[in-house]
Amino acid sequence: MTENSQNSALAEQRNDPSFENIYQELSWRGLIHVSTDAPALESALAGPPLTYYAGFDPTAASLHLGHLVQLLTMRRIQLAGHKPLGLVGGATGLIGDPRESGERVLNTPEIVSDWVRRLQNQVRHYVSMEGANGAQLVNNLDWWQGVGAIEMLRDIGKHFRVGTMIKKDIVAKRLNSDEGISYTEFSYQLLQGYDFLRLHQDYGCTLQFGGSDQWGNLTAGTELVRKAASAQVHALGTPLITNSDGTKLGKSEGNAIWLDAALCSPYAFYQYWLNTADADVVDRLKVFTFKTRAEIEQLAQAVRDEPFRREAQRALAWDVTSLVHGETSTRKVIAAAAAIFGKGEVSEIDEATLQAVAAEVPTAQINGEEATPVTLLTETGLVNGRGEARRAIEQGGAYVNNVKVEDALSPVSDAEWLHGRYLLVRRGKKNLAVVTRS
Repeated sequence: MTENSQNSALAEQRNDPSFENIYQELSWRGLIHVSTDAPALESALAGPPLTYYAGFDPTAASLHLGHLVQLLTMRRIQLAGHKPLGLVGGATGLIGDPRESGERVLNTPEIVSDWVRRLQNQVRHYVSMEGANGAQLVNNLDWWQGVGAIEMLRDIGKHFRVGTMIKKDIVAKRLNSDEGISYTEFSYQLLQGYDFLRLHQDYGCTLQFGGSDQWGNLTAGTELVRKAASAQVHALGTPLITNSDGTKLGKSEGNAIWLDAALCSPYAFYQYWLNTADADVVDRLKVFTFKTRAEIEQLAQAVRDEPFRREAQRALAWDVTSLVHGETSTRKVIAAAAAIFGKGEVSEIDEATLQAVAAEVPTAQINGEEATPVTLLTETGLVNGRGEARRAIEQGGAYVNNVKVEDALSPVSDAEWLHGRYLLVRRGKKNLAVVTRS
């Protein structure tokens, strides 16, 4: 969406009237995994507008599903009247926060600078930049590039205790690993802590939130503000998103759902949400949509009564894909999905969507001159051998681009190749494959 259309959509959103304040709504949605003084935080969020921030490090060219939790939490709190700061860490991105799997590869300043720009554009998509509580984007490189090593050690480092730092979960795990942890990543707590102090001093920021795996870094900031500025500020940790089987979704797990359409197509994005398990869909609706409590409870009842209709999954897929990629793109992928399985015109499916489909189903690459229906069915693995391919065709159960195959050996014409290089091959109603022309 353009910024104006996004801001218009934001203006139409409201926090759920079922709750007295935004803290209660966040709690019901399962978005408060841990926090500093809960009664004080609830009181602050129920009071006059406050300034809060969430940070995103440019360690990749795009944000992903895990970040979407923070982006939508920023949006919810803004809709309650508070002012967001979106920090994209041009300085911390040069270091990288510690992770369980080992030391990060340090990217060049040029790469990090490009990724800062990309991530800032993504953050703008989810918050309004207009009005009295319009969001502001900040880059911690703006203040860190002016801080020398001596100044960092004297003015910042003196407030940190090594004994406390090594007790942080991720640091403790890395210290006990074979690889250990470098001083560079060990010092990350100081960097994020100082960010909160600077935002408190420069913008009056009193709340920071992030994933619960960042809790050590979040509290490093609250402690530094308390010691260096004699002020009490708040921190909130949102839960890490996992499936009902306990598997984590995130970039470090190798199964990231990127927010950039170039890295995860709208079609693949929509299908991801559509395939949400019944056991997970209600929680996903709470976290990733702005549906009210009443609407979600109605969908939860539909899951219990008629799970085969997948009403909740379709509502989830529509809402999240529309929010991330826009309603026009969402309508296109829904139409494409229908066309792929025989309920629309395949020639209208764009190439990016066909590529996304190819990533999800069996594929084969075939010389155009050899592309007969028997070859297509056999090479894609939709049948076991040419004899079975002929029988499938004779029984009327084979399709190329949704057209029933009548002649097993008639070559595919040039005009049938979608975008000059793709064929949709189907056996029966649901067994689909994609063929590309070599």
